[in-house]
Amino acid sequence: MEQARLGKVFLMGAGPGDPELITVKGLRCLRKADIVLYDRLAAPELLEETHSSALRIFVGKEPHHHTFKQHEINALLVSYAREGKLVVRLKGGDPYVFGRGGEEALALQQAGIPFEIIPGITSAIAVPAAAGIPVTHRAYASSFTIVTGHEASSPDEGHNVNWEALAALGGTIVVLMGVRALPRLTQRMIEAGMDSHMPAAIIQEGTTSQQRTLVATLASIADKAREQQFANPALTIIGEVVSLSQQLQELTAHPEIQNLFLSRAS
Repeated sequence: MEQARLGKVFLMGAGPGDPELITVKGLRCLRKADIVLYDRLAAPELLEETHSSALRIFVGKEPHHHTFKQHEINALLVSYAREGKLVVRLKGGDPYVFGRGGEEALALQQAGIPFEIIPGITSAIAVPAAAGIPVTHRAYASSFTIVTGHEASSPDEGHNVNWEALAALGGTIVVLMGVRALPRLTQRMIEAGMDSHMPAAIIQEGTTSQQRTLVATLASIADKAREQQFANPALTIIGEVVSLSQQLQELTAHPEIQNLFLSRAS
């Protein structure tokens, strides 16, 4: 009996929110997919790029509510690939930056399923940039650190991140998905010796038309974010580079520059 042909799984990053920021290779692969397992942070417009016969399955996770558990997602990837399907696992940002792509890759490797990683633009860099904040700048920061805010969301969590060491490290700190943890996180850093007046910003739905940005200080950012009802998806950026936000945001948004871009694109 002839053995069934194995399919292939593409672990793909959709980018930070703006659907135009997906890679050329990612878009080409998405258009060929038989099966698409997608997360809630992938731009909905990207699903319109799939073939009309493609099966699209939402497997996104929200706090305290997971449509599928991770081991179930792993099993779906393996099962569809064994049916000979071309499977796309579509994630927001980059699949290997707090996207559990490494876990899925290991599951595929252990099952003998061919797979490929298609990197995506991570929100940790792109979203601050869209708000006028470069994560590095020769005059302000020569390094940056990316952490997940989930590690500081309760007194029983956070054992994987040494927040005190992080506060002393210097450079720029980018915290992904940390709105709920913001009061505890900022308190820890101030207690560890970070200047309470350090510039800080929170950016919600970055790179999209719904983007909101709040600039404050390390001491005030949590209260102001709560007052203005900031919510996930959002990230927080802490460091001297935040002081550039207004200057670079205004330059990017200048009408003459926008018109120049539009005229060249037409």
